[in-house]
Amino acid sequence: MKSTTNKASLGFSLCNHKTRKAIFLDEMERVVPWSRLVGLIAPHYPAGRTGRPPFELETMLRAHFLQQWFNLSDPGMEEAFFDTPLYREFVGLADNVRLPDESTILRFRHRLEQHGLAAQILVEVNAILSERGLMLKEGSAVDATLIAAPSSTKNKDKARDPEMHSSQKGNQWHFGMKAHIGVDAESGLVHTVRCTSGNAHDITQAHRLLHGHEKTVWADAGYQGVEKRPGADPDVTWHVAMRPGKRKVLKHAGQFGELLDKAEKLKAGIRANVDNPFRVIKRQFVYMKTRYRGFRKNTAQITTLFALSNLWMARHDLMAARA
Repeated sequence: MKSTTNKASLGFSLCNHKTRKAIFLDEMERVVPWSRLVGLIAPHYPAGRTGRPPFELETMLRAHFLQQWFNLSDPGMEEAFFDTPLYREFVGLADNVRLPDESTILRFRHRLEQHGLAAQILVEVNAILSERGLMLKEGSAVDATLIAAPSSTKNKDKARDPEMHSSQKGNQWHFGMKAHIGVDAESGLVHTVRCTSGNAHDITQAHRLLHGHEKTVWADAGYQGVEKRPGADPDVTWHVAMRPGKRKVLKHAGQFGELLDKAEKLKAGIRANVDNPFRVIKRQFVYMKTRYRGFRKNTAQITTLFALSNLWMARHDLMAARA
């Protein structure tokens, strides 16, 4: 009788197929500047204390980024480490060692929030992108998006988040906050993030979204009159979209109207780059609703997401530069 060998017991698989999740993590492994981010956080991370030793800083940073990429809560991240060998491999933990629990994951996130490290992570990521020539300083585009917040009062306080407010868009009302971003007009990479309540008008944050070196800025029709507001830089030229009602009559304005309409199309083409980061965090990273209560925690998460979206959008250029 011929003996049979169980291929699975040999510790390898004959299937070389990689899942989309594995491919994604392979790419992020290559483009995230791990050593520079670890150096950024290290002064704020405990080391050498008595008792149970803390996890390596890079292990916790990788776990934190996994949470953002796959929209996992602290308990969800703990459970995912037990369920998904790919996650354990990505953070550098073997199957038979202690894994971070939800309290450890929460404390690391709170440490980042306490020291404002999400904003510093965005700055560090953008410094690397600038070094690679992927982020220019000549022009910016600005925009905002609504982020929904839980409206339920079935919680400990029996109330909705007091820092979130309702706003009307079209004929619909939305409860939550707004994420305002300034992006590089050429690449669509985010250089500035600001968060407000949902009822704040986009134009109130416009000048806070500029990095100070741009000469031109593109924005949609909601920013009409921005150049006249307090704090406007006289050296910056704003290209703001025409209101839809005015643009409709251009086709009846003869040759001059046609020229204006072409100019509006050109502005729209440049302005469209600002939509890419919103698409990445909402579709790629599945961030559709706030997870925490209050601006500070949610702003930290949103800023981290935009830093990671920059790496995602620039991944092919970054990997080519390292090849």
